[in-house]
Amino acid sequence: MATLALPRLRALLARASGTRILVVGDVMLDHFVWGRVTRVSPEAPVPVVEFERESFMPGGAANVARNLTDLGASAELSGVVGRDPDAARLKQLLTAQRVGSSGLVASSDRLTATKTRIVAHQQQVVRVDRETRGGLGAETIRALLRRIDALLPQADAVSVGDYGKGVVTQPLLDALKERCRAQGKWLSLDPKPVHQLDLRGLSLLTPNRKEAFELAGLGDTTRNADPSADAQLMKVAERLLADLSPALLLITLGELGMLLCRRGAAPYHIPTVAQEVFDVSGAGDTVIASFTLAIAAGASPVEAAIFSNHAAGVVVGKVGTATVTPEELVASFGGAR
Repeated sequence: MATLALPRLRALLARASGTRILVVGDVMLDHFVWGRVTRVSPEAPVPVVEFERESFMPGGAANVARNLTDLGASAELSGVVGRDPDAARLKQLLTAQRVGSSGLVASSDRLTATKTRIVAHQQQVVRVDRETRGGLGAETIRALLRRIDALLPQADAVSVGDYGKGVVTQPLLDALKERCRAQGKWLSLDPKPVHQLDLRGLSLLTPNRKEAFELAGLGDTTRNADPSADAQLMKVAERLLADLSPALLLITLGELGMLLCRRGAAPYHIPTVAQEVFDVSGAGDTVIASFTLAIAAGASPVEAAIFSNHAAGVVVGKVGTATVTPEELVASFGGAR
């Protein structure tokens, strides 16, 4: 099995500090309300959460950008927000996280997508979503592309975060594919099959198992503890490589790790390195951010998969929408920075 030695990891992290990534997609604000439950409401059979504190974090595509800067890269974010207090709060958070926000377009027709999670005793009780899910209007798409055109020439790679909130439309994706192809830019996307976009010709697709089966139009009826021996999963990988022609396909498998798939090569399984799993929210953001960053820093596909597998293994051991630092990543390989 291939490995990523500590000297090579450190070299990639050093190169990452000079890397610039453009993140495009559905930006969100993650709002956490933390409390504790000691009684049931007399009004309905629901727990009463006694408020202790609240916190805000960039979410969605903004969390992808946050993952990049916490790993030492430069990140610019392009998407659509509302003209509301949540947009102002999100921009403040992005500034604090060293994420460029000149690519954000404000629209009076949309809310800034905000997810409020009520958490008690480290368990999520309920989530409240405030968002506008309809597709973007033609003028908003044109405004967004003007921002992207200004940022793309300086980017080493582009990552698209599609969370089904209406920003990643077919016209926008087609324009991104055309621009990245013309300028020789790497283009990654974490797909949402419910969106039914034409995903052909991308550099990297990072579906989870469920999304991969949906994209392939196949039912998932069996599961093998050894993904390499999972005939259904292998069939899905083969179909996606044939139908969508990505340069790389990375299927994330939760506790079973990841499967790296390339045309003309046998699928490569990377077992998980997570020691404890507290919260998987945002783990997909970490995967696409760290893989894209590693490739931009000069990693091979297998090195990038190992790099992102370790990054994801760190973040699932944290509560909430989390990121990984270079020091934590090095420690996960058994080293000290």
